[in-house]
Amino acid sequence: MTPRRVPMDWRFWLVTLAAVASVAATASLGRWQLDRAAQKQAWQAAIDERLRLPALDGRALTALDGADAREAILHRPVALRGQWLAQHTVYLDNRQMRGRQGFLVVTPLQLEGSPVVVLVQRGWAPRNFQDRTALPPLETPPGTVELAGRVAATPARLMELEGGDNAPGASRIRQNLDLAAFRAETGLPLADVTVLQTGADGDGLLRQWPAVSAGVDKHHGYAFQWFGLSGLIATLYVWFQLVRRFLRPRSTAP
Repeated sequence: MTPRRVPMDWRFWLVTLAAVASVAATASLGRWQLDRAAQKQAWQAAIDERLRLPALDGRALTALDGADAREAILHRPVALRGQWLAQHTVYLDNRQMRGRQGFLVVTPLQLEGSPVVVLVQRGWAPRNFQDRTALPPLETPPGTVELAGRVAATPARLMELEGGDNAPGASRIRQNLDLAAFRAETGLPLADVTVLQTGADGDGLLRQWPAVSAGVDKHHGYAFQWFGLSGLIATLYVWFQLVRRFLRPRSTAP
């Protein structure tokens, strides 16, 4: 079997250029995802370190000033004392826990010995789908309460329609909660951070929050896909443009 000679016309070089560019691009995207994974690993290590730090009390929580200071305490444990302002409780709709739709219940807490109020994400409650205006049973203890939690970002925003129950003050059932708008609506001196209440379920609420994760595995998965695509392009190029093109046996007359 003698390899035949095949002229390398402009189509061969065009395919070669496209293959080289595609392999370079997909490999570069794979490396970028690995870089992102390394950044997220460092972030995850910082989160894990914060979760092991001693709990902040109300005074330490509200003494911090500036966006950088608030960012530095994100995910820090807290131990708070104060009184619930139950009249300002809101129910954020379409929030999931353990694959079920329901409400994220948010209640302001008046800190003991301080004029500052902190929004607390108290837990999750199921929704009554037969009566979408019905509120779930909720126990809000009067007097001074103590709670454990961690500093958290404001609840994630969901897509919403204008007006209706999403407008400030329109309903206790809402799609989203904007901290500045809620401060103006209620007149409460709200802190610039919120707290996610942790611990056992109680008050009619579930607190089975997902573990705090920076999402490192996602970037490793994306990197694997990009490197796999890069390898596939290279393999197809070698097979169709080199192996089949140059090593096909020369045909002989009968």
